[in-house]
Amino acid sequence: MSGQPTDLADLERPILDLEAQIRALEMDPGKTKERDRLRKKVDKLKAEVFASITDWQRTQLARHPRRPYTLDYIERICDRFEEIHGDRNFADDAAIVGGMGWIGGEPVMVIGQQKGRDTKQKIIRNFGMPRPEGYRKARRLFDLAARFQRPVITFIDTPGAYPGIGAEERGQAEAIAVNLEVMASLPVPVVAVVIGEGGSGGALALGVANRVLMLEYSIYSVISPESCSAILYRDAGKAQKTAEALRLTARDLLGFGITDEVIPEAPGGAHRDPALTARSVGAALLRQAAADGAGRAGGGPLPPVQGHGRLRRGALSRGVAGGAPARAHRRPGAVKPRAQTTQGPEAVARAGESGV
Repeated sequence: MSGQPTDLADLERPILDLEAQIRALEMDPGKTKERDRLRKKVDKLKAEVFASITDWQRTQLARHPRRPYTLDYIERICDRFEEIHGDRNFADDAAIVGGMGWIGGEPVMVIGQQKGRDTKQKIIRNFGMPRPEGYRKARRLFDLAARFQRPVITFIDTPGAYPGIGAEERGQAEAIAVNLEVMASLPVPVVAVVIGEGGSGGALALGVANRVLMLEYSIYSVISPESCSAILYRDAGKAQKTAEALRLTARDLLGFGITDEVIPEAPGGAHRDPALTARSVGAALLRQAAADGAGRAGGGPLPPVQGHGRLRRGALSRGVAGGAPARAHRRPGAVKPRAQTTQGPEAVARAGESGV
């Protein structure tokens, strides 16, 4: 890679220059042939440039400011969407959006992390870093999905859970841990799609699923390259080197068996044609459901997480006994019933006398 640009902006500059020339030629009807020639040149250049980008450049592409976010995919994939707000406890965290949606007439529960476009929206969405109330809102939606038997689709796109003092005081780690437990016991099928950057436990809190899909230029890692290099090398500037070592790209994770499918993006990245990429995501969701249904007796949609033969928790994939009865879904926060005692009357009386 010596002599080639390492920054994504430098890599894209020749493409952007040609696209600017094409836009200028659109004002002149007599330049049709020249415009078509430049378009073919742009397509060829995209194929050459993005076929050999580094893992660090893929990381930058996953964070591209014009990349489609969760609401962009919901708008294009769902026939209808009714957003549900709040965790019924503290607040409504705008960094996580979710609600009931309909895809092809079928009801589903859709939940995802949401970033902002401009400065105002970035602050409102907290740069896509959820607080505890955001994860508790997601937990509430998981519970609703289980109650009404709605499949769950999650969109993952976050640099990580918000590490602020207030978030820690309100139980950030506990909120994430409870989500992992709840998702692992959901009696409905779950499909997770990494659409941008999947960072640390903040991403994993929406990532326990029957199927984990990743967009072509998305990333999924336990830690960001900058944080990792700051810890290992005491220098965040070595993020490029760390990105190569982390093996955080979709192609790497598909090889490790962590993700089930890599969804192709529009040439040059999802931000260059959000509609085309959204169609690819929608097709992948239907393809996963059809493939799983065809492989089981009687067909049908994806099985619930708790009865599925594979339970994905990030890099962990463990088997579930096929003949084991499925656990009944327990409402998050509900008290487990006390086990009945098998002691005789004498033992109970002695326990009462001793104050136990």
